[in-house]
Amino acid sequence: MAVSMGIAALGMAAPAAAQSLTVTITDVRSSDGVVRACLTAMESTFPRCDRDPNSRSSTVRSGDTVTIRFDDVAPGEYAIAVLHDENENGKIDRVLGMAPREGYGFSRDAPVRMAPPDWDDAVFEMGGSSRSMTIKMRYFL
Repeated sequence: MAVSMGIAALGMAAPAAAQSLTVTITDVRSSDGVVRACLTAMESTFPRCDRDPNSRSSTVRSGDTVTIRFDDVAPGEYAIAVLHDENENGKIDRVLGMAPREGYGFSRDAPVRMAPPDWDDAVFEMGGSSRSMTIKMRYFL
């Protein structure tokens, strides 16, 4: 009986558990304002996570290094966009309407070449265990 129960247990797949994602943001230039982070699983809205009704966001006080934690993240593909909103107006301020005046960053430190990065450069896999990552804040000016 113990053998048959063991075999039955091997055949039963446990559902994938949601885990936590800890994001450390480095190289923040000042303690002014807040750092906003947005986690999305929707490629079509990245990096404008606010266009994804299922995105998750978090806002914390700024500092040299900032840590943000997303709990109960289900397995899947995600990307993160971060903003150092120094004046706390809820948007990224721009120089001459183009170049960002405030800090920004993306998961996998995705490169920025005259435009926000592509999903493929920022996407990462969230598996069945908790995960940590570091994002370097960048400033144009």
